[in-house]
Amino acid sequence: MTTATTTTTVGAYLAARLVQLGVTHLFGLPGDFNLTLLDELLAVEGLDWSGSTNELNAAYTADGYARAGRRPGALVTAHGVGELSAINGIAGSYAEDVPVVHIVGMPARAAIERRAPLHHTLLDGDFLRFQRMFREVTAAQAVLDPRTAAQEIDRVLLTALNTSKPVYLGVPLDVANAPVLGQPLRIPLRCMGSEPAAVEKFRKALERRFVGEKRLTMLVGPRIHRRGLESTVAELAGLPGVQVASQPGSNALLDEDHPASLGTYFGAATRSDEAREAIDNASLLVMAGTVESDFTTGAFTHRYDSALAVELTVDHARIGRAVYPGVRLEDSLQVLHQLVSKSQFADASAIAPTVPASVPGENLDEPLNHNRFWAGVQDWLPPSTTVAAEIGTALYGVLDLRLPPESDLLDQPVWSSIGFTLPAVFGAALARPDRRPVLFIGDGSAQLTVQELGTFYARGIRPVVFVLNNDGYTVERILQSPKADYHDIVQWNWTQLPAALGGTDVRTAKVRTVRELRDALQGASDPEHAWLIEVMLPRLDVPRLLVQLARGKRATNSTASKD
Repeated sequence: MTTATTTTTVGAYLAARLVQLGVTHLFGLPGDFNLTLLDELLAVEGLDWSGSTNELNAAYTADGYARAGRRPGALVTAHGVGELSAINGIAGSYAEDVPVVHIVGMPARAAIERRAPLHHTLLDGDFLRFQRMFREVTAAQAVLDPRTAAQEIDRVLLTALNTSKPVYLGVPLDVANAPVLGQPLRIPLRCMGSEPAAVEKFRKALERRFVGEKRLTMLVGPRIHRRGLESTVAELAGLPGVQVASQPGSNALLDEDHPASLGTYFGAATRSDEAREAIDNASLLVMAGTVESDFTTGAFTHRYDSALAVELTVDHARIGRAVYPGVRLEDSLQVLHQLVSKSQFADASAIAPTVPASVPGENLDEPLNHNRFWAGVQDWLPPSTTVAAEIGTALYGVLDLRLPPESDLLDQPVWSSIGFTLPAVFGAALARPDRRPVLFIGDGSAQLTVQELGTFYARGIRPVVFVLNNDGYTVERILQSPKADYHDIVQWNWTQLPAALGGTDVRTAKVRTVRELRDALQGASDPEHAWLIEVMLPRLDVPRLLVQLARGKRATNSTASKD
């Protein structure tokens, strides 16, 4: 690696900073404006190039890498056509607080200054147009100049660390290999800390809030994952009087066999009535790293009042109406832990976890439906798994599962861009090679991004992919106009796709019955082979949670239409 006391290049400086932040893989595609940049980046030890099939998939892959690795992800695209192909993925990272570094190779400064009519532009001489577009979906942006490149790289990367949001770096072709001093690399980048006075003020206020309370109920969300604070939540869950529920998308945050676990809270669709009551009627509710949307609240069927709760966010804390700026999530959780440790809370009553029940005495030759499929999956899921669930019937089925120990859930509940999970789980597999990737995705969603399976196979990653074939966009059919032509998709021969995508040793199965599913799952238990299992399901059959959500959405839409 370039030493910090020598002159280096802008590209090598950026690469060194990424390696310091734990980035080991770069995703993206080459283009004439980023080739010099790629050569400089990849000359630095510790960065591995992982080419993608398109820029949107590259953005999804970098996002999945960042989520699973609890560190930034990074992708490289070319100016114009490349960066705009990625913008939807970057917007998803912004919506869901994922620190992705989008690096764009731009034309040389001389071409930009003379407003040259180049390809990949709109021929109007405005080379900063696309950077302005990215202002809406990134937390910081910079187009680098050699005179300030080191400072700007550090500023933008620190913003990604501090906000858990994506950022944008434009690197003109001639800037990529321009000289820059490497001296700042001596000091690694670190997240900003809390303001000590603000933390102390928050501590005193929270201590007063504890007076008279007998227990603490926590609702934890995906921002706990973004900050890598799962172990802190687990430590809190081990203290007397603490109960913990997770939001959808975070249901692997605390082992559901843990005596303090309330499982996943989903408003009216929460599987356990007792768990729902524990959140909705909590006297002392702490919301840590949560996000509130139609999805995370069960189509707004929650009954707790977040305005009265204690809320711990990435960069501030709140107790009812009182806000404490400058108290970061890492420190507010530590304050909470210290106060609970000193409290007189009594042990909370454990709530027995609930799981989808298998249909007793069923005929193995009965056709699959969602109930039978997910019951079979529940019994099969191995420990140490990255479970990826695509928005739609797949995610609503997975959210009713109890995930095995040492596992993680990868989904995109807020942005909900179909096709996201397939490339994202590839990034997750590279970030956490100790966990086998298992993907559940609908046939409609898979058609958007399935070509990235070829990258899986080329890298020697052996996922288990379940393609839920329900003949189109069933999640939309349930919401409205189930017989409309726009819900239909072209039928593919799914079991032949792996071979076409370069998977020379991929096992495939098409399952229609309980027996066929059981046999396929038994084969997929062997981690030495990749599997693609096409699951044939009725067109209008959906998981329990989706029925609840559709009912809530219809009610919400009906109310809105009367206002």
